[in-house]
Amino acid sequence: MTTYTLRSASPAKTRVDTVVVGVVTTGKGVELAPGAEDVAAAYGRDLRPLLAHLGVRGKAGETVRVPTHKAIGAGMLLLVGLGDQVTPVSVRRAAGAAARAVTNAASVALALPADSPALVRAAVEGWILGGYTFTAFKRDTGSDPTGPGTVGVLSPVARQADAVRAFEEAQVVTAAVVGTRDWVNTPPGELTPERFADAVTALHREATKGRGGPPLTLTVLDETELAELGCGGILGVGAGSSSPPRLVELSYRPEGAVAHLALVGKGITFDSGGLTIKPATGMTTMKCDMAGAAAVLQATFAIARLGLPVQVSTFAPMAENMPSGSAIRPGDVLTMYGGRTVEVQNTDAEGRLVLADALVRATEVQPDVVVDVATLTGHMVIALGDRVGGVMGTPEVVDAVLAAGEAAAESHWPMPIPEDMTERVRGSKIADLLQHDWVRWGGGLYAAAFLREFTAEVPWAHLDIAGPAFSSGGAVGEVTPGGTGFAVATLVEYARSLT
Repeated sequence: MTTYTLRSASPAKTRVDTVVVGVVTTGKGVELAPGAEDVAAAYGRDLRPLLAHLGVRGKAGETVRVPTHKAIGAGMLLLVGLGDQVTPVSVRRAAGAAARAVTNAASVALALPADSPALVRAAVEGWILGGYTFTAFKRDTGSDPTGPGTVGVLSPVARQADAVRAFEEAQVVTAAVVGTRDWVNTPPGELTPERFADAVTALHREATKGRGGPPLTLTVLDETELAELGCGGILGVGAGSSSPPRLVELSYRPEGAVAHLALVGKGITFDSGGLTIKPATGMTTMKCDMAGAAAVLQATFAIARLGLPVQVSTFAPMAENMPSGSAIRPGDVLTMYGGRTVEVQNTDAEGRLVLADALVRATEVQPDVVVDVATLTGHMVIALGDRVGGVMGTPEVVDAVLAAGEAAAESHWPMPIPEDMTERVRGSKIADLLQHDWVRWGGGLYAAAFLREFTAEVPWAHLDIAGPAFSSGGAVGEVTPGGTGFAVATLVEYARSLT
């Protein structure tokens, strides 16, 4: 396990195995970034020729290892590109790239730009997330890198209270992101709805053990209790699977709470499409269809660990969408929690069905605002790509979520819910609502309009994270292959904004 420290030491004099410094591009070429002044001074006139000889360009994500030959206290100097600007985003991405480039080092000093709390946070978050690996199912991990034993973040503001707070809070938030990644990366046969609920129960037990733990309460509803409640959406989606569904309800109630936030997350532990079955290649990453539930649950634990004065009520419906003789059919009508009926046309549009039950449950606790998170539609990926999430809902809540995302360095984009979508959602001839209408255009907006029907006019935002929740490519910055933990940091920042 890596130990992290925040201190105001000279990177040139610090005796560690590797010291990491940033490189920026300027009109005069490349130069070391703020935080590395002592290293630049130690190399003196030899620095610029050295950078030129090594072909260092300062491009974002570029890493170059340089043996120091005792020019500075560290045995190895790692140069990492920041591009042409020093921002929290560029520092976070550089730290992530550095974490993967450092090898065989027991101790590391990060001398990236860190002269503000925001940059301290970026350096910590980038390093932890960029170095993430998931090896739970690898037989031989002895040769895999485990990371250095100690990482020191060097900062001229290390003794300031707000910098210390940013340093500590960054570790809490990244722990939640890492936990989300672990859940998303777990094979679907190992994380059925039952086992997912068990994992949350174990985390709750760990978080609340001993005196002084946060005031967190947990309820897990099984299929029998869901039937008694009339949760037709969750039960309908889970009907085709041999693994019965669950509804996890997690509540954080601090004394003196100044706001009440309800979070809802889609927890489809595997999505085959049901009888509207997906093509084979469309199933390969469908273990990630529970990323919304993972994000809202981990964010709730993080909010509690941070002690934010916001009451949080979290609802995570969990089901496995499988085809079988007991699966729901196109043309079936489900009675949702609360009594509204829904005509099903596409069993591969199952997420909105489980969310509908949970959204009604969320409105019943009378929150000030509801935010749901879901890997909901491929339409949103087509619209925004795989790095940006879509946000829809009540305008002022959407604006606040976008601001929180910017502070958390997560990319979201506002999307509309046109009024004609409401007409389409209410277009069933045999039920109150139509789950899907097979019109090719605006499917992500239709899904949001459907969800809005279950929000009881409570201020609400819907985050469609179908694109950025899972990365199928290589590592970039702090984002590693597989589950990304997207939306966790945004939710924590949004909760903070309510205070």
